[in-house]
Amino acid sequence: MKYKVVKFGGSNLKDSQGIKKVVKAIRNYNQPLVIVVSAFYGVTNNLIDAIQLAKDDKLNADDFVHAIGTQKINTMLELVSNKQLTLEFKCELDKRLHKLKSYLLGISFIKDVPPFLYDEILSYGERLSSLLLVHVLKSEGIDCSEALPEDLGLITDGEFGNATVNFKLSAENLNQKLSNDKTYIIPGFYGISDEGKTTLLGRGGSDYSASAIAACLHAQSLDLWKDVPGFLSADPRIVDDAVVVESLTYAEAAELAYFGSKILHPRTPEPLAKKNIPIRIFNIENVNGELKPATIINGEETITEKVIKSVSYSDDFGILKLLGSGVGVKPGILAKSTSELDNAGINIKSIITSQTTINILLSQKDLYKAKSILEKKDIQGISEIEVCNDISLIAAVGEGLTTQYGIAGRMFSAVARRGINIQIISFGASPVAVYFIVNKKDRNETISEIHNDFFVYENCCERCI
Repeated sequence: MKYKVVKFGGSNLKDSQGIKKVVKAIRNYNQPLVIVVSAFYGVTNNLIDAIQLAKDDKLNADDFVHAIGTQKINTMLELVSNKQLTLEFKCELDKRLHKLKSYLLGISFIKDVPPFLYDEILSYGERLSSLLLVHVLKSEGIDCSEALPEDLGLITDGEFGNATVNFKLSAENLNQKLSNDKTYIIPGFYGISDEGKTTLLGRGGSDYSASAIAACLHAQSLDLWKDVPGFLSADPRIVDDAVVVESLTYAEAAELAYFGSKILHPRTPEPLAKKNIPIRIFNIENVNGELKPATIINGEETITEKVIKSVSYSDDFGILKLLGSGVGVKPGILAKSTSELDNAGINIKSIITSQTTINILLSQKDLYKAKSILEKKDIQGISEIEVCNDISLIAAVGEGLTTQYGIAGRMFSAVARRGINIQIISFGASPVAVYFIVNKKDRNETISEIHNDFFVYENCCERCI
């Protein structure tokens, strides 16, 4: 029997009550599982802060690890009454916290954070979650073991901070190490390089590590448990009448994730699409004795009556504008600019060119760094470099969006009715997504108007107002 790979995120692991819901969800499967866990809610951010404080020699390492240990022990005591299991947990917890403390003290001593050490420290959020959950499940009579990526041989390409899983090597290792007659708890977010170094799989990478493990094991499914009711037609904080999207293709889910949806990591669908392994999204607040997913992601391409399935957004984008007569057609300008940014480790999200402007979409955190780099290089042909950071990127996603007549026109007409100016449009870069940029102050009204036009005004006269 093939495994189901099940992943629980940090929002599921906020406190003892959240863990009780996790245990209840696990029981519903009635079969051995491979369970991947994130760090407790907020722990990764705390570790990032601790690294910076240690670098500045401002961290009290004893107090920091004591606070983390106290949180874990208190949670354990609330959930487990078995004294032997509690003693085993405390013993292993002390060992891991001792290592964490030594790494932080090392940073304080050298006043620097080598990439391998940064990744090692941040992996401890997940390592502590898996340690706790395995003892909780044992106390519930569930036959399970903790399986660390370094012991399983979850091998990556060795890139610190944003590694990619080596599927060939990892699949061989995992299928040798895991039997299908017991449950395993695996900390997500990291793998191991060929040299045995811890390498993170990118922020939010626990979804991706679960996806990679599912692909390596040829799993029945990847089940992601969230604290929201699956993918929605829009952000419910902006749109009151957002509806659940019951089915998405891998491409649609990836685009929604890339353009701001927080339901899953953008890299999650890729490994599973190649093997046609479905991703099932469950709501942890709706554990009622049956496994009914809110959203299923698979390879079945369906064009709905509305065509658009969801409207997403991201405020993380900024535009670096390279201005100059003919910059869009002069050979070498774009290549030189992007090479410089790549050499600086800056990820380019998208590029849209015209005769006089090259628009490079970047993450907000990279915007001014990129401007400084290109200004110093003084690339011939670029007369001015501007930054545009008060923007929101809006994306409409759905199979058939770029091929069905009139959909894009209808969408932009809806926005125009409200007098909202669209700054940049990208149409056709993806067969399932159209994205455009508006001023951040217009973001909510833009999303609401598109959603209303396709999901609310369909059967009433309001659309004509």
